[in-house]
Amino acid sequence: MPVSHDGMIMDDSDKKHPDTPAEDQPDAQAAPKEESGAAEAEAMSDETPWAGGAEAAEEAAAEDALAALQAENDKLKDQHLRALAEMENLRQRTAREVREARAYAIANFARDVLAVGDNLRRAIEAVPRAERAAADPALAALLEGVEMTERELQNMLEKHQVRRIDPKGERFDPHFHQAMFEVANEEVASGTVVEVVQAGYVIGERVLRPAMVGVSKGGPKPAAATASEAEAPAEAAETAEGSVNANDNKPGAATDKGA
Repeated sequence: MPVSHDGMIMDDSDKKHPDTPAEDQPDAQAAPKEESGAAEAEAMSDETPWAGGAEAAEEAAAEDALAALQAENDKLKDQHLRALAEMENLRQRTAREVREARAYAIANFARDVLAVGDNLRRAIEAVPRAERAAADPALAALLEGVEMTERELQNMLEKHQVRRIDPKGERFDPHFHQAMFEVANEEVASGTVVEVVQAGYVIGERVLRPAMVGVSKGGPKPAAATASEAEAPAEAAETAEGSVNANDNKPGAATDKGA
């Protein structure tokens, strides 16, 4: 065994720490550990706030991105709803135009055909009924053929929703009637159609040709006349007066317009 300078025998523990007492060796070993733990804690305390700030920044960025996506989604949804509304309006408008095209496609043709019916009616009325009984058989057959032609023409027009207006005895309606003159009659309510110069026609709900009429004046006002109906006689008078003046200047104007 090794021997020290003073003659004492040295064991293994004395050999490792020759100048340190045995009871002080554990404290010397524990000190470095405490120092390293304090350093690690200090390092962790230094790193924790910075790491929390990074997480908060990431969360804020994620919230901003979510808000942007939500705003874009709302915008696209609004555009989608607007597009649907526009398409529905377009569909309804197209359907209405198709219905009107089907109903009023023959309006111009029917308006031209009305002149043929007017001429047939004039041919029939050219021969008074009192003279038909004593008329020649050939003339009677001709008149019968003209009447049959007129009836057939009216049936064809009604088949295509073209209806005749014969408003004699009805209230004057400026939407469907055209006043040509006034007739003084105290026995008939003022503003009543007392004579039809030319029959009118409507196609569907539209006026194809207004009826040319004579309107009464000087009679009692209707008891249940509305505000619009009360204005009708005055409008009829003004229209009739203007028409009469025009006919005085142009004697053939009314006949030409009727034809």
